Amino acid sequence: MVQPGDGYEYDHGAAPTCAVEGGVTAPIPLEGLRGKLTCKAPLAPYTWFKTGGPADWLFEPADLDDLRHFLERLDGEIPVMALGLGSNMIVRDGGVPGVVVRLGKAFAGVEITGDNELTCGGGASGILVASTARDAGIAGLEFLRGIPGTVGGFVRMNGGAYGREVADVLLSCAVILHDGSFITLNAAELEYSYRHSALPDGAIVVSARFRGHSGDPAEIGAEMDRIAAAREASQPLRTKTGGSTFKNPDGHKAWQLVDEAGCRGLTLGGAQVSDKHTNFLINTGNATSADIEGLGELVREKVYTHSGVSLEWEIQRVGRP
Repeated sequence: MVQPGDGYEYDHGAAPTCAVEGGVTAPIPLEGLRGKLTCKAPLAPYTWFKTGGPADWLFEPADLDDLRHFLERLDGEIPVMALGLGSNMIVRDGGVPGVVVRLGKAFAGVEITGDNELTCGGGASGILVASTARDAGIAGLEFLRGIPGTVGGFVRMNGGAYGREVADVLLSCAVILHDGSFITLNAAELEYSYRHSALPDGAIVVSARFRGHSGDPAEIGAEMDRIAAAREASQPLRTKTGGSTFKNPDGHKAWQLVDEAGCRGLTLGGAQVSDKHTNFLINTGNATSADIEGLGELVREKVYTHSGVSLEWEIQRVGRP
């Protein structure tokens, strides 16, 4: 409970939960690039909340070499942020400074590359990884069916669901750093903890290797179906949402703390705390990113006042207010 002298601390979204600062001061030369580079590119269509401002620049590389050459050209002078499915992200209304990199089909493949081992592109979805593993009789990766994102995102954040997390199955990942250099990191080097890794800011996961264990495809498929049904029953999947909003504090469930603080159905502008699952915020149709983030901060304040627990954001908030 709150004690005398305790104070609620506003979470302003600074690093590491908030991405880059600064901006593009000069055009980026296009010579030799094979991917698509767009100035002032709208990002709202690429996020689940369908809100937020544009990227100063959006780069969609043709392939791995194209991405490396692009980042080498930037030479670390312009901030870079990777964008996956936009499922666990608030892009603020002022847009994202620097360059946003969106990995397309060239990075979305999944292959069986060893005994119960898969190599997956950074842009591959969790559903595709789990389905490929099922078809190959590889068990232990079913939980990825329940993570709404891409390999790059859930490797960075140690994504998890239904009792398992990426740290349990990751062997290594291939990463391009801010300056274009290419490195491979094993799971231990990522220093995983709950929804956190030591992956450097601006680094882009271009592929990852996962290992499961032998299993029966029918049983694996049944478990994936169970996960899908559980998500459908308990989460507001058919709304404009962003996934789990807050991390579960030690010894608590975030949704329960939010509910007990009287926040179920709470609104701010066009944003609302879901009636179906109180750890989800939704855009009811006309919300701004400021509405959504402001509602999240209001929930944090009410939870702290009620229980003395300071919730931490799980959703990444990026860009300018």
